[in-house]
Amino acid sequence: MSTPPKFTTLGCRLNAYETEAMKELSQEAGISNAVIVNTCAVTAEAVRKARQEIRKLRRENPEATLIVTGCAAQTEPETFAKMGEVDRVIGNTEKMQPETWKNMAADFVGETEKVQVDDIMSVTETAGHLIDGFGTRSRAYVQVQNGCDHRCTFCIIPYGRGNSRSVPAGVVVDQIKRLVDKGFNEVVLTGVDLTSWGADLPAQPKLGDLVMRILKLVPDLPRLRISSIDSIEVDENLMAAIATEPRLMPHLHLSLQHGDDLILKRMARRHLRDDAIRFCEDAKKLRPDMTFGADIIAGFPTESDAHFENSLKLVKDCDLTWLHVFPYSKREGTPAAKIPSQVSGPTIKARAAQLRAAGEAQVAKHLAAQIGKTHSILMENPHMGRTEQFSEVHFSTPQIEGDIVKATITGQAANQLTV
Repeated sequence: MSTPPKFTTLGCRLNAYETEAMKELSQEAGISNAVIVNTCAVTAEAVRKARQEIRKLRRENPEATLIVTGCAAQTEPETFAKMGEVDRVIGNTEKMQPETWKNMAADFVGETEKVQVDDIMSVTETAGHLIDGFGTRSRAYVQVQNGCDHRCTFCIIPYGRGNSRSVPAGVVVDQIKRLVDKGFNEVVLTGVDLTSWGADLPAQPKLGDLVMRILKLVPDLPRLRISSIDSIEVDENLMAAIATEPRLMPHLHLSLQHGDDLILKRMARRHLRDDAIRFCEDAKKLRPDMTFGADIIAGFPTESDAHFENSLKLVKDCDLTWLHVFPYSKREGTPAAKIPSQVSGPTIKARAAQLRAAGEAQVAKHLAAQIGKTHSILMENPHMGRTEQFSEVHFSTPQIEGDIVKATITGQAANQLTV
């Protein structure tokens, strides 16, 4: 008896988006009795977890065909090909192509090559398998960009995702219109390096142009949200949208990575500490209710106590609220892995804990400031929704999932607001 394929997703929101696309592709191809693992390569720990998950899934599914794909499969195909538990290794380009799945369905236990991973740097077209409606009933995610042209010294992702490619604005707008017609009240634009959107398109439009176009051409879309951006690449139109468009949510997640200029240079980042602070101040002036999340790495090679203190101070200097703290993880194949002055594991762990504690204090401060304010809250389930700034709100009385509810905040409990 055939069973539908099982999917496991590790890593980022974009991976989750692409898993949904693969579900459609595998279903259309007639794949059955398979387990597909969509891996992440952002850290060495992520690769270790992928291997652990594969071994676990093989034990649980001894008769299934086990397929490994995603960024770790793209960057380290031989690692997974050597695993006895693995039947197929598929690259990031191949996983989004209908013919890959059709060929596998036709020759599932035959002579198909075990490793199908091409040079992703040669890919020039956008990963084009668009899906309508990935997410909860309330929020949908739209992939508008893939890949990255930058080469930060700590990052393996460009080698897993390839160079930057953009989805044309017209295609994005049409998809968002369909999502709104299906009843979605919020759309999130996603990508690997979102602020590079448009650089490979005719006339080289900017992300702000896309945002303005969406808001103009999809007037019935209640809420548009942007995922992680690089603040140094933010264009004039995006700043104008922040200032003038209430349907653009006042929450930006920033790829900052560090708060010390020397470490930023060693990371090959394109901004300095003052650039980050200036951007946050400018955005707050345009939109006083703006909140920021940020990615920050603790323990990058050569990071001294003084360098780390600058990262810690950045949390308050930029008024960051939602922190993603990454303990530095040595990735073979990156320039940072060759730097001789690696920070010790215990020091990295302690610094990461300090950053997380600073982030928790900022969350508590932000939540306390919301008490007494009225928010428009998008319900993710009957008892929990999120404000415009992405704060969780708990409702004791059930609400309709997917609705936008206006409510006055009366208190806070743990990391949630209450009404």
